[in-house]
Amino acid sequence: MSNAQAVAQKWAIDPAHTEVQFKVKHLVISTVTGSFTSFSGEVVSENEDFDGAKVNFAIDVDSIDTRSTDRDNHLKSDDFFAAEKHPQIKFDGILSKSGGDYSLIGDLTIRETTKKVEFDVDYNGTVKDPWGNSKAGFEINGKLNRKDYGLTWNTVTEAGGMLVGEEVKLDISVQLTPA
Repeated sequence: MSNAQAVAQKWAIDPAHTEVQFKVKHLVISTVTGSFTSFSGEVVSENEDFDGAKVNFAIDVDSIDTRSTDRDNHLKSDDFFAAEKHPQIKFDGILSKSGGDYSLIGDLTIRETTKKVEFDVDYNGTVKDPWGNSKAGFEINGKLNRKDYGLTWNTVTEAGGMLVGEEVKLDISVQLTPA
């Protein structure tokens, strides 16, 4: 019997088939959805099912898009992301499989504040596209409190509620291609 070492496969994020979205409550009664349109990342896996894969991901804060230029500029300001001083949001972690369930656990850094986070992951499989290229797909979901990362700006409404909710829901759809 041979103790052959598994070969690590590097995968790159396909930006044309990946979406990074977030949702946050506005005035307590509605939800604002936004996205980041510029990001990069890499997954390195020794297993076909991606169990134990190392994941790193970087989001360009300046690419935030909430369909409102004024709101986007406010989010880029020192009140929120301080994009000039902190141009990227970064994640480094491990994709783990337990039974049929996957989770992504690692360090998320926003505004130089790093916290351990865990996200639920659906691995949608690996397929060959019509040109014979391998593609792997994942759906990543989670929540975080924006105040944990220094995004504390808010204001009270006339009715006594807060303008911006503290909980941020993340919804990320990722397609990988071999690097």
